[in-house]
Amino acid sequence: MEPEIEDKTLELMNTSGMESPNLVDDLSPKKNTVLWLTNGPVMGSRKRPSEGNYEKEKEHCIALFDQWSEADQVEFVERLISRMCHYQHGHINSYLKPMLQRDFITALPAQGLDHIAENILSFLDARSLCSAELVCKEWQRVISEGMLWKKLIERMVRTDPLWKGLSERHQWEKYLFKNRTSEVPPNSYYHSLYPKIIQDIETIEANWRCGRHNLQRIQCRSENSKGVYCLQYDDDKIISGLRDNSIKIWDKQTLECLKILTGHTGSVLCLQYDERVIVTGSSDSTVRVWEVMTGEVLNTLIHHNEAVLHLRFANGLMVTCSKDRSIAVWDMASPTDISLRRVLVGHRAAVNVVDFDDKYIVSASGDRTIKVWSTSTCEFVRTLNGHKRGIACLQYRDRLVVSGSSDNTIRLWDIECGACLRVLEGHEELVRCIRFDNKRIVSGAYDGKIKVWDLQAALDPRAPASTLCLRTLVEHSGRVFRLQFDEFQIISSSHDDTILIWDFLNVSTNGQSEGRSPSRTYTYISR
Repeated sequence: MEPEIEDKTLELMNTSGMESPNLVDDLSPKKNTVLWLTNGPVMGSRKRPSEGNYEKEKEHCIALFDQWSEADQVEFVERLISRMCHYQHGHINSYLKPMLQRDFITALPAQGLDHIAENILSFLDARSLCSAELVCKEWQRVISEGMLWKKLIERMVRTDPLWKGLSERHQWEKYLFKNRTSEVPPNSYYHSLYPKIIQDIETIEANWRCGRHNLQRIQCRSENSKGVYCLQYDDDKIISGLRDNSIKIWDKQTLECLKILTGHTGSVLCLQYDERVIVTGSSDSTVRVWEVMTGEVLNTLIHHNEAVLHLRFANGLMVTCSKDRSIAVWDMASPTDISLRRVLVGHRAAVNVVDFDDKYIVSASGDRTIKVWSTSTCEFVRTLNGHKRGIACLQYRDRLVVSGSSDNTIRLWDIECGACLRVLEGHEELVRCIRFDNKRIVSGAYDGKIKVWDLQAALDPRAPASTLCLRTLVEHSGRVFRLQFDEFQIISSSHDDTILIWDFLNVSTNGQSEGRSPSRTYTYISR
């Protein structure tokens, strides 16, 4: 016996029949009319058999439907669709899909809402913005009049230091962050500028990978003792601390010595400066504070019993460390108002380096350990162990600590759990200085070499050790004491009494061998 399958039809049940002139009113939902939806056959032909009264029934249903409220119409259609089978749903979906599509970018300006269309498209990246320009002339107009290529470049300059640096060096920053005036080029200028910027970035990255650079050399020519122990630079100047007890300030463009600060009675081992002051530490056991513009000594701090090996200051806090195995934490209310907050002890050898942020103070010592302290309370937190010999340098930032040791290795640590994430091997002598950013680690050692490492690869445990060192730079003839770098350059100092500027942006390619460039030498002779 075949199963009974009810016919899927819409039956309108009304006692007055189809002939009633008041049928529409009688079937209105406002009256007590009943609409019956019953299942119909799914076997055989899917087309409704031709019946003479189908068209009349259809028109009658539409007339009723038109009289209902939107909410009633939606409810009725939902119930009707729920009674249909799968293939009918597919057919309805295909019918509705193009009806639901809207070109909102074209529709918004037509309603006087150009700014909303521009704001939506301003979130696109470069590839998507190129595609959007090809959609139609209206989209292209919105992008052009909204200066969206300009806004994209401005967004990159705000968020990426490499873009910011290029904008300053190539001087197209003067066309950014300005309202629409006669001085602002059209959108087409920024459209053509974008790929040029990308090309510049790719060239710089290739120069770093291949070691291509232009080299500038400052010969300090110290009279009594040779060696540049520390340095820091900005766009205008380089400030260096020398073994001959002096601090020399150099013009970053001309490389001429602008000023010599004297006062320490021992070698200047460490320094840091901001827009107001230079703070230096010396083997004479003192910390001195100097006024940047005049070179005047503003303060002298006498606390440590032996050489001050390193210091850091920021946001009203200064931390110094010494050969006397202690760490001093200072409150800096002003250059002349500096008071000792706390002395941290725990290392069993000279404390060679310190760094800190709002959460932790991190110190490293000749006793082979890294110690972590709370910045707010100065309480001890944990010790990081792993180096086989004394630690000479480290940097701490965003949970990551990178340290260099006299065991010739570099180690990467997670400060929160104390785990050693990676060991980098390659230097042949003590690793004396180290810096890192989001892409690279740059290290200098007593073997006279500077090595550039891939930070992201170093943090990937699957990356082979042979792929981590991108380039080794060899120009110094003595131990490398200190270095600093940014997206475009490395500046390093050495026992050979020189400061080297390794420029990866302005690289001449006229017949130069990879990795080395003719140097431009400036000599300063002490008077």
